[in-house]
Amino acid sequence: MKKELKIGIVIADNDEFAPLEKRCIELSATPVKIAGRKGYTFSLSGEKGSADVAAVECGIGKVNAATATAALCEQGVHIILNCGLSGGISGVSRNEISIPNSFVEHDFDLTGLGYKLCQKPNQEYVYNCDNELLEIAKKIIPDAKVGTAATGDRFVQNESLRDLLKNEFSAMSCDMETAAMAYVCAAYGVKFLSVRKVSDDAGSDAGDAYRELNNLSEDMLINYLLEIINALI
Repeated sequence: MKKELKIGIVIADNDEFAPLEKRCIELSATPVKIAGRKGYTFSLSGEKGSADVAAVECGIGKVNAATATAALCEQGVHIILNCGLSGGISGVSRNEISIPNSFVEHDFDLTGLGYKLCQKPNQEYVYNCDNELLEIAKKIIPDAKVGTAATGDRFVQNESLRDLLKNEFSAMSCDMETAAMAYVCAAYGVKFLSVRKVSDDAGSDAGDAYRELNNLSEDMLINYLLEIINALI
């Protein structure tokens, strides 16, 4: 029996989403609203089955990412994929590809009540990607670096914060969405994978480095996500 997958793609901002939107237009995808945000639906077929794909530009930050991800999970998707740019914390350099295998929310802080930084009382607070999807991605992107992503509603451009994320979490990278998506996927029992490109070193010049790369609207990451989908179908 052939697979029939339902896959969601959640991407934060317009420049990151633009290459996928171009591809959607080429595929005559159907424009839709997902959690009030711009999106498209389209179908792909392969030797092993097919995939109905719903893609959404969720907006920047954890709340936007979690909202769009939950909306897709409520629609019954089996997999959520994400791509975008990340700051490099340790073990990665600008322009390298990172695939986070674990995720923490570095700005969740109950240390004043005796908890560890990012620890959530009575629940899991370190989330993981799906191992099967990770192995597929590593075959497609053999040079990708794998490690922990630290997520927070703050653009990291500060050496002190960068060092804290490295020392506290052994973080590879930082971003503003992935841990929120990973948490929602864990809550719904949906597989999750994120593929990111390192835009900067999260230091004082991170803003300029990020804008330079983000403005290019490169299609590399979108191509990787589509290759991962094709490997599944």
